[in-house]
Amino acid sequence: MKKVKWGVLSTANIGVAKVLPAIQKSNNGEVYAIASRNAESAAAAAGKLGIPVSYGSYQDLLDDPEVEAIYNPLPNNMHIQWTRRALEAGKHVLCEKPLALDSSEIVELIKLRDKTGLTVSEAFMVRYHPQWLKARDMVREGALGKVTAVQGFFSYYNVDKGNIRNIKEAGGGAILDIGCYPVTTSRFIFDEEPLRVASVLEHDPESGVDRLASVLMDFPSGQASFTVGTQLVPHQRMNIFGSEGRLEVEIPFNAPPDKGCRLFKGEGGFYPGDQEIFELDVCDQYTLQAESFVRTIRGEQENHVPLEDALRNMKVLEAIFRAGESGRWEDVE
Repeated sequence: MKKVKWGVLSTANIGVAKVLPAIQKSNNGEVYAIASRNAESAAAAAGKLGIPVSYGSYQDLLDDPEVEAIYNPLPNNMHIQWTRRALEAGKHVLCEKPLALDSSEIVELIKLRDKTGLTVSEAFMVRYHPQWLKARDMVREGALGKVTAVQGFFSYYNVDKGNIRNIKEAGGGAILDIGCYPVTTSRFIFDEEPLRVASVLEHDPESGVDRLASVLMDFPSGQASFTVGTQLVPHQRMNIFGSEGRLEVEIPFNAPPDKGCRLFKGEGGFYPGDQEIFELDVCDQYTLQAESFVRTIRGEQENHVPLEDALRNMKVLEAIFRAGESGRWEDVE
């Protein structure tokens, strides 16, 4: 298979620190070009990572005929604009989550994708990690009995006023930044969509972004609940509960690329000796994501996180915001 030449929009930290090195490790792609609104910043990132080409504008990168696929890690409020431009330039796009700030934007993007015949995927790297694939397989095989509850927690501490995660206009806040993860993984485990949600949101008095949120999602088969916070001690866990067993995902979202992950299966009781430990091999979930995306655009497999999935996830996030305002259950449209 001919390697795909990737172009990267922006020198955002998640790209430079995690995703680009992961793509460079992939067996079917290479990072060919990177762009920034500042030519010096782009050149510095290119030099640091050994990327052949750099550009001082995003559009110049999109106009490069050598670039076949785009990785878009821009701020949340810029995702749709530059994903559309990339499609119009004839490029496939892997876009960071959340793909949009409004579900109607994704509906329009689906139309453009269908018109161009190109591939667009929302970058939920967790959906490619073996720990989540095994967790779903165990649920489907009945290893936990009938699963009716999923529970999660995800937090970090960030009070930097200049950070985009704390800028409301840029799409900051706990729900869009990290709440989307327990939403997508709960949907992944239940393999269905929630019907309604309830939530309690606390907003930062200065920035206005949601900094603490507790959410309950009502699925046809059960319930999922989670809490996320951006001004708390860093922590993450996901638990899946069935009639005959419990499965704990130790590092569900920020799975390290240099250490193995573990799942803990318990059949009841309160002590560590009452559980079975599943050791997962060391892997980089960002590399797995990039390789899967390339196989999709080469026609070797279906898109694992297509725009239709991004639309369904966004519908849940919108319902969470509505429930936070109304104080009532809100239907997922």
